[in-house]
Amino acid sequence: MFDVGFWELVILFGLGLMVLGPERMPKVAAKVGRWAGQARRMARNLTEQMRDEIEPFESSMRSMDKEMRKDYSAMRPDVGETAKPESTDDSTGASAEASTAKPTASTESPAADAEPDLNKPA
Repeated sequence: MFDVGFWELVILFGLGLMVLGPERMPKVAAKVGRWAGQARRMARNLTEQMRDEIEPFESSMRSMDKEMRKDYSAMRPDVGETAKPESTDDSTGASAEASTAKPTASTESPAADAEPDLNKPA
């Protein structure tokens, strides 16, 4: 959470020892430990409460999703079918669609169809 490494802890311990002194340091460390434990328990309880509140909603949404999928598949029986492969020409082995494709190169100049750019100076 805070990403405190070993050397950061050593420095904090040393500063705490200098500021608080050796007689008060154990008491303060125990208090800080209790506060940290309480904070962890509160966070865990909050997480559990949120899960308990969300879980019934999620389960009802899952059941509604299953019902909707079942109803949709009953209406559309072709949903589960796979796509049919393209037919091939027996003599060449090429697909029929590829043999009827038009050439992509144009014989007209591309500038003839394009609109003039009004932002360019003449």
